[in-house]
Amino acid sequence: MKLAVIDYGAGNLTSVRKAFAAIGVDTMTPGSPADLGVYDGIVIPGVGHFHATASLDDGWREAILERVTAGVPLLGICLGMQMLFEGSDEAPGVPGLGLVAGRCERIRTSRPLKVPHVGWNSISVPVTSAVLTGVESGTYVYFTHSYAAPVTSDTAAVTTHGKSFAAVVERSNVAGVQFHPEKSGAAGLQILRNFAAMVRR
Repeated sequence: MKLAVIDYGAGNLTSVRKAFAAIGVDTMTPGSPADLGVYDGIVIPGVGHFHATASLDDGWREAILERVTAGVPLLGICLGMQMLFEGSDEAPGVPGLGLVAGRCERIRTSRPLKVPHVGWNSISVPVTSAVLTGVESGTYVYFTHSYAAPVTSDTAAVTTHGKSFAAVVERSNVAGVQFHPEKSGAAGLQILRNFAAMVRR
């Protein structure tokens, strides 16, 4: 199994690689869009501002979409999950991949809740999901973000901070997690195992 971790200058690549290594999965970082053709799975990590995703030019976006269309599993982490959507109000001129319908919006809360949403929070798992196999509703995972995706028919888990938003999305061979599985202990590693299992199928 060859797993690609995309580097667009805003990812927490080291911790993601270490987390996959902890479950016995090796990862590599492709140097060009043409290199994606040899990979069995793709991970898009990320932290920070949605504008950072603009550094993935049309060549990268087309290559990612081509592989996903061919059935290659894709996992987006935090900012990488937001990139799966059509776009974000954080950077209105930067398009997402459009693999999941909807746009990300700033989290709205009232005191004493603060934005950004940072720390451990529980997820509600209302539907069966391949990427959440073995992860129970009520499990706590680690978040750090100011923008979030809407709850839609592709939402596999929900978290509430002021209002509910999508914590996990899954659609066919595409999955995304708003939190950081690489910082979420045993539950996070289980999610990475589940994604690896999707890649192996």
